[in-house]
Amino acid sequence: MTYADTRVTTPPVHSRKTRAARTAVAVALLGALTLGGCSAYDLPLPGGAGTGDDSYSVTAEFADVLDLVPQSSVKVNQVTVGSVEDIQVTGWTATVRLRLPRSVVLPDNATAELKQTSLLGEKYVALAAPTDAEPEGRLGEGDRIPLARTSRNPEVEEVLGAMSLLLNGGGVAQLKTIEAELNNALRGRTGDVKDLLGQLNTFVGGLDAQKGEIVRAIDSIDRLSGTLAKNQEKIAKALDELPKGLKILADQRRQLTAMLTALRDLGEVGTRVIRGSRADLEANLRAVSPILRQLNKAGDDLPKSFQLLLTYPFPNNAQNTIRGDFTNLWVTLDTNLDTLAGNLGVGKLPKLPTVPGVPLPSVPLPSVPRPSLPVPSVPGVPTGIPTTLPGGLLGAPQSGGSQPDAASWSALFPTGGPR
Repeated sequence: MTYADTRVTTPPVHSRKTRAARTAVAVALLGALTLGGCSAYDLPLPGGAGTGDDSYSVTAEFADVLDLVPQSSVKVNQVTVGSVEDIQVTGWTATVRLRLPRSVVLPDNATAELKQTSLLGEKYVALAAPTDAEPEGRLGEGDRIPLARTSRNPEVEEVLGAMSLLLNGGGVAQLKTIEAELNNALRGRTGDVKDLLGQLNTFVGGLDAQKGEIVRAIDSIDRLSGTLAKNQEKIAKALDELPKGLKILADQRRQLTAMLTALRDLGEVGTRVIRGSRADLEANLRAVSPILRQLNKAGDDLPKSFQLLLTYPFPNNAQNTIRGDFTNLWVTLDTNLDTLAGNLGVGKLPKLPTVPGVPLPSVPLPSVPRPSLPVPSVPGVPTGIPTTLPGGLLGAPQSGGSQPDAASWSALFPTGGPR
């Protein structure tokens, strides 16, 4: 294009007037908004996410919203799904109202985090399901995400400030000094340091192996502390009464000393007695041992013999064999010494030596008078019963152990035989 082809076009007059009118209207509108206390954030932006009729609002509490502004994005899995409607400050907490579409499904215990798109980018609210708990329910209209489930990322200014503090006065300059002092302290002591680390490893391993016992000991101390706390009044009362008891012990110190001295003397005497009678006691125990063994061998027969001893000579079931009100009993007394020795478990006695022509001495036996039993007369009963019993019924049987004859029975029982 050459200079000759350049054309300057002057706009029409009415276009300039129209532009000036539009500028004046915009300035007037901006002034009205400024005077009315409104901001540009209060104006709805068409086409925003989650602003349709099919949407719902939830509230999130933040300890610090930084420079978050209304109309900021609300994202789920880095995808914009809604927007920030309003931000209110209540005390030390910022309440942010979020608008979400119905198609976004989040659990009732969802979390909210304030993030930044880039290093110098805008802020947005990121919603997500909880990572430290199971999802519960579904987030709906009017639900609130409490302060315990909200957080924010650190700001660039905070990171730079912390780095500046570390580099300028945070101890980085002293790291070289610390390293040099450690080298001086550990130089030439490598073996001691290794031994110390080995012992420390053994100590920590022992603590880890006895972790259960340590926990049980701590629990026992806790229970003991609880018991002491419950019995605090009783313990205080016992401590109040303790001085009185100590005073009584102090007053009776002489008596207690004398008692302990006498107890010591008694112990010495008892020791001498036990030592002196030790041999006799052991001998008595050895002598009792065979008796105890025989009693053990007797077993159940010993109690049964005691039962028979109380009803001797009749056993317990003898009454079942008696038909009537009396019975007869014959007793045979055998005075043979060999028989007696066999019954006693001694065995046969040695025979006395005999000398031809010399008779053995005879021992006269004393004569026992026969008892005379008077029989009372009863009306209607014959009186032909003899007043004395035949000798064959009591004692050893006469004429070689023969039984009573029929005459004796008829004399005793006129009406019949024995019952």
